[in-house]
Amino acid sequence: MAQQRRIQLSTQRPTSTVCVLGTELSLDVCGSAPKDAVAFHVQGTPGVKLYVVHETQSIKLPSSVSRWPLAAGTEVLLAMDAPSKDVGDEKVRISYFREAGGVPVGRAMLYLTCVEVSLDTDVSRSGAVSRTLLDKATWTWGPDGHGAILLVNCDRDDPKAETLDNQDTAIRSYAGTGTSHTRNPLFPMFFPPDFPFLQPFSPPDLKDMSQMVLRTRGPRTIFAGHRLLLHVDFSDADKVGVFYGGNSIALEEYKHVLGGSKLAYTIKPSRHQEESIFYVEGLTFPDVDFSGLVAFHVTLLESPEKVPAAWGVRVSHNGGEQSPNAVPPPSQGLLETPIFTDTVVFRVAPWIMTPNTAAPLEVFVCSVDNNEDFVAAVGAMAEKTKCPLTVCPLLENRQDRWIQDEVEFGYVQAPHKTFPVVFDSPRDQGLKNFPVKSILGPDFGYVARQAPEGASSLDSFGNLEVSPPVTVQGKEYPLGRILIGSSFPRFGGRRMAKAVKDFLVAQQVQAPVELFSDWLLVGHVDEFLSFVPAPDRKGFRLLLASPSACYQLLKEKQEEGFGEAVMFEGLKEVSKPTINEILANEGLRKFNNYVQSCINWNRDILKRALGLAESDILDIPQLFRGNVATGAEAFFPDMVNMLVLGRHLGIPKPFGPLVGGQCCLEERVRALLEPLGLTCTFIDDYFSYHVLSGEVHCGTNVRRKPFAFKWWHMVP
Repeated sequence: MAQQRRIQLSTQRPTSTVCVLGTELSLDVCGSAPKDAVAFHVQGTPGVKLYVVHETQSIKLPSSVSRWPLAAGTEVLLAMDAPSKDVGDEKVRISYFREAGGVPVGRAMLYLTCVEVSLDTDVSRSGAVSRTLLDKATWTWGPDGHGAILLVNCDRDDPKAETLDNQDTAIRSYAGTGTSHTRNPLFPMFFPPDFPFLQPFSPPDLKDMSQMVLRTRGPRTIFAGHRLLLHVDFSDADKVGVFYGGNSIALEEYKHVLGGSKLAYTIKPSRHQEESIFYVEGLTFPDVDFSGLVAFHVTLLESPEKVPAAWGVRVSHNGGEQSPNAVPPPSQGLLETPIFTDTVVFRVAPWIMTPNTAAPLEVFVCSVDNNEDFVAAVGAMAEKTKCPLTVCPLLENRQDRWIQDEVEFGYVQAPHKTFPVVFDSPRDQGLKNFPVKSILGPDFGYVARQAPEGASSLDSFGNLEVSPPVTVQGKEYPLGRILIGSSFPRFGGRRMAKAVKDFLVAQQVQAPVELFSDWLLVGHVDEFLSFVPAPDRKGFRLLLASPSACYQLLKEKQEEGFGEAVMFEGLKEVSKPTINEILANEGLRKFNNYVQSCINWNRDILKRALGLAESDILDIPQLFRGNVATGAEAFFPDMVNMLVLGRHLGIPKPFGPLVGGQCCLEERVRALLEPLGLTCTFIDDYFSYHVLSGEVHCGTNVRRKPFAFKWWHMVP
């Protein structure tokens, strides 16, 4: 339904008003009728479309009815199809009659100026702003949905700046010179020729923003008596920033005009341009107190003190027109009145995680005092997949090797742009400064959440994983589901910080699943699960650590006569139990029965939450040690805690019993994974990671390719 405005008429003097293209004016024909009038006749100039609403029917004029009764509920509606060339160039005349009278007892004149005022965004999500018949004031999900999208401008386009781009009110460039940006020179990084950093200079900060275009057409002098106001709701003002450069293309001419304490901005339409382009940035991601939806409005205000006298035409007592100059001056001190508002709604794009099964784009590892061989092994894997390797040096990591725990890589996406965003955990240990100092940059964003109540081990991002895309009882999760560990179902215990969990839930597109991980000493979900790509079924397999599978394997080898084969062959100063000793250790078996029950609980949750069948799950042999009070840790290097780079897997070397010259644990894992087309590389992390309660996955991190699926096409 078209926006409608009520217009009061007068038989004593003419009325002048603006009709905005696409709206209707409702004329109060009864309110202006002389006392003894019983009927009226209405006619307008060719640029005006007139309708009479009588007895619930709308009749377009002209019609066979020449006079209409002044009955309750009768109204005249008008609309215009094109902007006016001059002020007041179209008009409507209402003539009033007594019963059976042939001479009008009064006339009301309405002078009209049609203008176009339209606030437009990329409602159709095509990547460009265009005119559309879609409802700009609503936002809907799904492949047939509509509504504009806003990115949080959380990168830092000027490396010399001290803050993120969404924390200032300036337009940033790559140091403002057009020179390419590189990361910390201590990092060996290699970029392809088409990498955004190496492209010719352009205003990158503007490219992170979404355009909002105000279109105005009609006589420019009309705005001498009217004001255009761009405004944002008070509740949304701290969520967005708006920049405007007028007709300039110079970055220094772009001013921050809306957002924060600035709730409104007066627009002065150019005499020579019909479009004013605004650039909108998001300042914050959806969260527990922010749905992600933001509305902008443009309102046309009528200023009584500035109505041009030329609009007025006196109407004589007998209906004739007199000189325009006979109009009395408007009253002084009257407030502006709104006569039209156009609204557009944006949704701030969510932060999206990528699963292990996504293609790798960049591998991260820390260099510390005793892990040279580990770094070399990870580098060799990265080279196999032609994936750049970033080594965080000791100066940057301050002996903190657990890069998986510090950050999680994801991305944000709008139809016009996609860029990676690193999520910084509340952990804040030796790698605390690494994400801001060495990752944040042009087209690489940053977001963080803190734990005011104090961070626990469960706030580290080894406790944050995401599944590949799944369908659960007909419900599609095309971006997978986030997996986090908790103390559930046990009362008390450790849980992920509320601020982190609330943030993940608020993104909406990867509905989190809470698992039970507090039974572990460290408490991370990556200690008992992982995902690897597969060519069949759902396109992946879920790997679960399995004490039962390990005991079954060891029992098989014992029955084959290898009971005296030892664990940890070749490792110095490490106890080397035999298969027989492990199987005879009742305390170890009892504890692993407990561990298996914890993993089984999670297995059932994962099957329900991800829609998995048993054939989608592979059990990876693994034993744990510890006790119920302090928690479990891997008895030998935890093989599910692996690095997944496409079809190449970097698996912690388990140092299992040698059977026929081969590690029986490695042999069993190869038999499970190689038929899926995967290549298994076993990496020795025993002294550099395992004895410190971590493994290969804990000591590495991977930035991965975004999903091909567009998040706005889903229905949460």
